[in-house]
Amino acid sequence: MSRRPDPRGPPVETVAKQDVSSAIAVAGHPLHAMSVHFPIALVFATLGIDVLYWFQGDPFFLRAGIWSSGFAFGLGVLAALVGTAELLAVKGIRSRVSSWSHGVAAMMLLSIAGANWGLRLTAPEEVLPHGLALSVLAAIFTGLAGWHGGKLVFDHGVGLMIDDRK
Repeated sequence: MSRRPDPRGPPVETVAKQDVSSAIAVAGHPLHAMSVHFPIALVFATLGIDVLYWFQGDPFFLRAGIWSSGFAFGLGVLAALVGTAELLAVKGIRSRVSSWSHGVAAMMLLSIAGANWGLRLTAPEEVLPHGLALSVLAAIFTGLAGWHGGKLVFDHGVGLMIDDRK
């Protein structure tokens, strides 16, 4: 079966032909895709902890929120470093708009997560309402970054290493 020209024109066809295999991988598994799961889970855990603190007022949830938001930020920074290395190392990834949209949303998420952790460290009495608001905003940006990351994998095949052998 021959490949038909892309109806959107030659520039899109040129971008579509570029290699998007992961350059930062272990045994064929892209490190960025493997490193984002814990920060994502911890962002949502922090939101859940804030809601529990709002309803119960137990100081335990303040302490849990410090740890959850801190690890969400720290592991998010590690995932961002790997993702940035991948972006810079693979031209086919850099040439896609979704890569940059994903990167911008992820950097906004990291900024919010860092502010959320910093608020908890310096002014725990402000967790309600400011920490809760930051947690909601972080969850929204997690969804945005995840949406664009999913587009990269499922629509553009970024990071997939497909073996042509049968």
